[in-house]
Amino acid sequence: MPQIIPIKELRNTTEISERCHKKQEPVFVTKNGYGDLVVMSMETYERLLDSSNIDMAIKESEEEIANGAELMDAREALNTVRRKYFSGT
Repeated sequence: MPQIIPIKELRNTTEISERCHKKQEPVFVTKNGYGDLVVMSMETYERLLDSSNIDMAIKESEEEIANGAELMDAREALNTVRRKYFSGT
């Protein structure tokens, strides 16, 4: 269940920090009953950013395939990577 707090509770920075680290999820801050801010731990932010980057890479790959990009056999691709990075040349 999402954590939602009114903006006036932002004065309790230590408590909010503890909440963010304990639950490992964002805290949503409301102002006049409407969503205004999101506060989260650095770990949660980095995890979210990593996930977003992976999602973006998948989306770009799907778009390339839809636009007719040439596909490569998985074994062939792995052999190419091995030759390039592990053969010492």
